[in-house]
Amino acid sequence: MGFPGDTPAEIPQAPPTPAPGADSSTMDTLPAPLHMHARPFAWVPIRSLTERHRPRILAHLLALETTDRYLRFGYAAADDQIRRYVERIAFDRDEIFGVFNRRLDLVALAHLAYEPSVDSDPARPSAAEFGVSVAVRARGRGYGARLFDHAVLRARNRHVDTIVIHALADNVAMLKIVRNAGAEVVRSGGDSEASLKLPPENFGSVVAGLVEHQVGALDYHLKQGAQRVDTMLEIGSSALRGTRKKH
Repeated sequence: MGFPGDTPAEIPQAPPTPAPGADSSTMDTLPAPLHMHARPFAWVPIRSLTERHRPRILAHLLALETTDRYLRFGYAAADDQIRRYVERIAFDRDEIFGVFNRRLDLVALAHLAYEPSVDSDPARPSAAEFGVSVAVRARGRGYGARLFDHAVLRARNRHVDTIVIHALADNVAMLKIVRNAGAEVVRSGGDSEASLKLPPENFGSVVAGLVEHQVGALDYHLKQGAQRVDTMLEIGSSALRGTRKKH
């Protein structure tokens, strides 16, 4: 939901909503499975985003409906609050990645926010917070799960030992993803916090990370090229129609 650097004045938090019949002062801990569940493989090209993608990130988040904003941020974020959030994304430390459709619309977006010590003190155990959103028209394709798997891989390769996910109890899809990954979920009223311990970086994770990064970049450039071709064909078709009308 929120990320390091959020302040109460800028990002007001809605009060937690207790579950029906539950005492909000109690905390329920749901134990992690003994083994991480293997998720069926589904290839999805995931593109790493940079400063120049801020407008696309903003457009994706502003397109979210009120309910989706509530699930993503923990409160029904207003447009101005979303703009401030996007402006404060620290691309020099955090990782932002997403899934683009063939029209280069950003249909799924993830933010992996690292603790400031992740690079300054690599020997110190560190954590990263994960948040994700998927456009309504792109749901049911496993994008949220794939972005989470990608985040796990990226975090491992930066020597992070824990991923943390803050989610509302209403966010069934997100909680299902992290439970299937083997995370421990602690619930307090209407809020849940999941933490997943990560295995250390190894040769396989490094290679997989490089492959995913390169494939995501290639897919994006191919879609860019296809879009340019479509634009040129459309311009040529319009010009031809205009010539025919003159004759």
